[in-house]
Amino acid sequence: MAVKPSIPKGTRDFSPVEMARRNYIFDTIKSTFKLFGYLQIETPAMENLSTLMGKYGEEGDKLLFKILNSGDFLKDVSETDFNERNLGRLTTKICEKGLRYDLTVPFARFVVQYRGDLQMPFKRYQIQPVWRADRPQKGRYREFYQCDADVVGSDSLWNEVELLSMIDTVFKKLKIRVAIKLNNRKILSGIAEIIGETEKLTDITVAIDKIDKIGIEKVKEELRDKGIQEESIEKLQPLLELKGSNNEKLQILESLLKDSEIGMKGIEELKTVVNGFDSLGHDCCLDIDVSLARGLNYYTGTIIEVKALDVEIGSITGGGRYDNLTGVFGMSGLSGVGISFGADRIYDVLNQLNLYPENISESVKVLFVNFGEKEAEASMKAVNSLRKSGIACELYPDSSKMKKQMGYADSLNIPYVAIIGETEMQEGVINLKNMKTGEQKRLTESELIETLS
Repeated sequence: MAVKPSIPKGTRDFSPVEMARRNYIFDTIKSTFKLFGYLQIETPAMENLSTLMGKYGEEGDKLLFKILNSGDFLKDVSETDFNERNLGRLTTKICEKGLRYDLTVPFARFVVQYRGDLQMPFKRYQIQPVWRADRPQKGRYREFYQCDADVVGSDSLWNEVELLSMIDTVFKKLKIRVAIKLNNRKILSGIAEIIGETEKLTDITVAIDKIDKIGIEKVKEELRDKGIQEESIEKLQPLLELKGSNNEKLQILESLLKDSEIGMKGIEELKTVVNGFDSLGHDCCLDIDVSLARGLNYYTGTIIEVKALDVEIGSITGGGRYDNLTGVFGMSGLSGVGISFGADRIYDVLNQLNLYPENISESVKVLFVNFGEKEAEASMKAVNSLRKSGIACELYPDSSKMKKQMGYADSLNIPYVAIIGETEMQEGVINLKNMKTGEQKRLTESELIETLS
């Protein structure tokens, strides 16, 4: 008995209906990127491991999919290498390439490699799959899409304002109610400074980033476990319980961080971004959240995270400002800011809320019924004319029973069926049936094109 075929864990097949829904998301995001003047690039699915390794930390390196060298990949491996089981050393001998882990590191490599050809500031977008050798679970896959937009070569905070406006535009089009959470890395540094725990910045931010999940008491417990003094935790408490409007939060922060130069700088930047975004008018909720950290070691300024308001799910978009994207490749000092839309999580939100347009899976507008060879020839000529006019249509390939052909149209949600029988051929008309209402019209070819257009 043949073994039933399957796919690797953490990957998925998508049916035509699912692809129509996913393309709706991709097309919405892509059209917005283009509307805001971002230019599309693509990078290879695989990169040299020397490009990828060491950019995501020790844990990230373990999640990279490595590709075995072509041919005799064991030729440079000795028996000692095998016996020592030094996986890092073995990997360098049998693998030179790996699947990309994200779109950011390949983008940094792209900028450095083509620096002389790029006009700065450079606004790029990229919609491509990435791969991670992670343990598959609900909402976490080994292959998934990222939709990134970045501006490099500019320190202007108007870039942040524009990215927030882009987020608002995308979710307005998708009809998803969202809250944008906003913070600044400099504020986090200022907080660590004023409570006297500058050296514990990473421990502090890792802990407070979990407030929404575990609550304030558990956060304080974790801080104690990390060696943070009780006095420092008490000073931190008012910041963790920050409430009120964005303006009120900014005023409180200014009062609490007045003795920290870097903290005040972060507040000033945050104020500029918030005021700039508010001046444009927006539908989404904008909320300053000082517990937001998102990859602390990566971001250096603004930090952005987007949550869906009507569905319990993790972040559906995130990003921020970084000061040295290309430094790992020898080009230091190139600042940038970017965001990434989580297409797979957005897909889950739209599915749960059923927010897709009614005609989302409609690919063909009209199906021509096949009554036989002469009728099929006449129908095919009409099909050809409609296609030249940009109307998606098809001829049923076999002269099957009418019930079967109608069932085919119904199962694919084709809204119209066109009938050219012997009578229609003699009269030079086409009988058009609306599959939803059952209404029928006898039209000339030009009238049919006008009706369907």
